[in-house]
Amino acid sequence: MGGVTATGVRATARIVARDDGRGGTALPVLEGDGPLALRRVRGSGAETRVMLVGAMSGPLGGDHFAVEADVERGARLRVGSAAATIALPGQAKGESRYDVRLGVAEGGELHWLPEQLISVHGSDLHVTTRVDLAASARLVLREEQVLGRAGEEPGRLTSRLTLRIAGRTVLDQELACGPGAPGGWDGPAVLAGHRAVGQLIVVRPEFTQEPPAARMLGESAALAPLAGPAVLVTAVAADGLRLRRVLDEALVSLG
Repeated sequence: MGGVTATGVRATARIVARDDGRGGTALPVLEGDGPLALRRVRGSGAETRVMLVGAMSGPLGGDHFAVEADVERGARLRVGSAAATIALPGQAKGESRYDVRLGVAEGGELHWLPEQLISVHGSDLHVTTRVDLAASARLVLREEQVLGRAGEEPGRLTSRLTLRIAGRTVLDQELACGPGAPGGWDGPAVLAGHRAVGQLIVVRPEFTQEPPAARMLGESAALAPLAGPAVLVTAVAADGLRLRRVLDEALVSLG
């Protein structure tokens, strides 16, 4: 349940996707809360599509948002967002949080493709994304972060991404940027002066037998196979538009 407290807004949105037994996917649970509104939109074939629509600005300082999506056996779900998420400073003290929890059962498929997260000057946001997949599940996950609006210094942004397949952790990484982050985040070993950073995770059972080879994708992106049927593309760019282009090209290259 959501609400407003002295330390900010609390809100949770939940999605459950289920095979409807007729070649499609049903949504027995589609619950928005407070500033997190969910809308079902026109899908394609067996895939059901959901759009996350922000009903108000945020997250602001002290807010705690959460989104949970569970794809049951054989279901297919695609989730996007209507606009970028903008982390803003607020009157409440302390960092804001945005937690994403995703689960996909055997034979299920999830495309998690939200718009970009923009870290505004003066904000302090901690994002965690945790994904649990069954052995035969399929996933496309895109994560994009832009540090500051045009001509603006960023806020503080900490992002942790964890991926588990069949109970085994295959990826667990964290990146902190902006004021107060550990030194070197803007140096040549991390962002090298770029202001947009993104990741693309693709999980397909066939990668177990034929994993894509590790390679550079242009000057600012790299593809790396993970343990199990997964690959990770990491990219940096001067701005959000260029970052999206790089990640889209990477997904096309994977077929």
